[in-house]
Amino acid sequence: MIKTSTRNYWLLSGALFAFFLTWSFAFSLFPIWLNRIVGLSGEQTGVIFSINAIAALAVMPLYGYLQDRLQLRKNLLYTVGFFLLASGPFFIFIYAPLLKSQFYLGVTLGAFYFALAFSSGVGALETYIDRCSRLTGFEFGKARMWGSLGWASATFFAGSLININPDINFWMASASAVIFCIAVLLVQAPKSVEEKLESQRKVQIHDAFSLLRLPTFWAFATYVMGVTCVYSVYDQQFPVYFASLFSNVDEGTSMFGYLNSLQVLLEAGGMFLAPLIVNRIGAKNGLLLAGVIMVIRIFGSGIASDPISISIIKLLHAAELPIMLVAIFKYIARNFDSRLSATLYLVGFQFSTQVAASGLSVIAGIMYDRIGFTNAYFILGTVAAIFLAISAVALRNDTKAEFRTTVSPDCA
Repeated sequence: MIKTSTRNYWLLSGALFAFFLTWSFAFSLFPIWLNRIVGLSGEQTGVIFSINAIAALAVMPLYGYLQDRLQLRKNLLYTVGFFLLASGPFFIFIYAPLLKSQFYLGVTLGAFYFALAFSSGVGALETYIDRCSRLTGFEFGKARMWGSLGWASATFFAGSLININPDINFWMASASAVIFCIAVLLVQAPKSVEEKLESQRKVQIHDAFSLLRLPTFWAFATYVMGVTCVYSVYDQQFPVYFASLFSNVDEGTSMFGYLNSLQVLLEAGGMFLAPLIVNRIGAKNGLLLAGVIMVIRIFGSGIASDPISISIIKLLHAAELPIMLVAIFKYIARNFDSRLSATLYLVGFQFSTQVAASGLSVIAGIMYDRIGFTNAYFILGTVAAIFLAISAVALRNDTKAEFRTTVSPDCA
């Protein structure tokens, strides 16, 4: 068991590293690529993010239910790997030309591709690793750290590569996807764990729908939609605002890539420490602490007016994300049925985020164009702060769950 656990830890860490390497090459400078290379306005970019969110709504519940049904089988991860491999050809030969010639067709096709490969794919991968970590004996946060390192490795080069040739980043995305596929292929669950999982009652569709009757679920969804969603919408076009504060846009783009790389390196260290912090203060307090950092960053971006101050604000993300991710998985594990962890993460967290983002992205894009980034950030920060206060009352303390099942005491 120990040998298999160690082997799976390194293989799954490698899969996370490669997945985020691919995602970062394709998306870390996505708003800048849309603005500078494709030539879209802030409002058009907002439309893209909004339709991306709507497409994710269709895919996330399906991915969550399938992953809970599959348990530790890897069929869904192989599907994700196929779409990751197609990143380069899709962006270069299909997506970019369609955005220029048939905007809404390109947006719709791209939205479903991004959902299948990235926005839902990351949830399928993270929930698989969370389940594997609980059943085979390693800490999720320490594996997720490698995802941050993967993102940092790509963003360090992405800012410079886009100035040389934007297509290079997308070809690099496809190349790193090969590593992901190999790592997933080599992962193998211990026979004893597979047998115990097979003996469990399989997740049924009514199990997933039963979550909608739980007040605990809706309290969690309120935090996600009101705090983390507003924060993610704020962060969507942040690279454009960041680059605008430099005297030269190319310099700002390159600097964003370097700073983003530093931020994610710090984030990786945070992933290592976050389990210790969340275990000490509790899952609910972990979520609230992450929310406070989010609100500070949104308001801080509205106040910052020079490259140094906005760079400091950017680095706050390195503290927020590790605490939030670890707290979310621990909150789910302590308050819900463990068989439904993928559904809860992909629906309760990812899906709820996309529900709110599907409308808010367009509104935010319009605000950026009409009242400017600074005023828009003050409005978004106020909304997030209000929902954070509501969540402080609504979220459940770390007490006995409403219902929860485990495989066995020695494996959970």
